[in-house]
Amino acid sequence: SNYSARNFSGKKGETQLRNDIVRFAKKHEGTKYKYAGKTPKGFDCSGFTHFVMKEFDIELPSVSRAQENEGKKIALKDAQAGDLIFFRRTKSGSVFHVGLVISNNSKGISMIHSSSSRGVVIDNLETNRYWKSKIATARNVLLKH
Repeated sequence: SNYSARNFSGKKGETQLRNDIVRFAKKHEGTKYKYAGKTPKGFDCSGFTHFVMKEFDIELPSVSRAQENEGKKIALKDAQAGDLIFFRRTKSGSVFHVGLVISNNSKGISMIHSSSSRGVVIDNLETNRYWKSKIATARNVLLKH
């Protein structure tokens, strides 16, 4: 795609980019899960975030552990649409899952992600005990150039 994140300047441009990322990600809701999948035929968790960001010229590795090294670490409470959230089964364990933030408001954080059991779905981290208990870090990957 010719969509360059680098054309965005200032707050307004960033907000637009974040909204566009969410809109594009939501188009793929319902896509089936596929191990190591990086295309709309099937995604795994990091294949999905890799695919979505690539549409906006944001290069990410396709492995969730590596994606956690990209961009800038942010506090979970500051996570916005377009940011990534990483999950660990234990504090010292390695990253095993990543989701893309859709919204963060009084209802909690909603993320879209490719879940191995359900494919690309939207979950609220406030009400989903399974994922909430495994949140590790949040990253803003839109800043990298």
